Amino acid sequence: MDKMKILNILKQKTDVKVLNYFKNKFVFTALIFTLYALFLDDNDLFSMINHTSKLNKLEASKVEISKDLKKLKYTLDQLKYTSELERYAREEKFFKKQDEDIFVVTYE
Repeated sequence: MDKMKILNILKQKTDVKVLNYFKNKFVFTALIFTLYALFLDDNDLFSMINHTSKLNKLEASKVEISKDLKKLKYTLDQLKYTSELERYAREEKFFKKQDEDIFVVTYE
């Protein structure tokens, strides 16, 4: 029983200390400000997480677009030559001469 009484007394003292901290106006104000900044403000925690995920998606798409841009620039440089222009038109755009037939084979 002595141990139980001691534990109850310590618990009561701890509860009183915690309540005393919240009675302090500076701690209470800091707690209210922290809660406001984390959850209620326009730039709250959830908005920051959302913006960070959007930023990561945009950076990934930026990398893909820059790869496509490099590929297109290379193709454009190659199209300056007549032989490459004819090859590109035949292979990519399926152009043909008057007396030719084209068979397109696709794989599924």
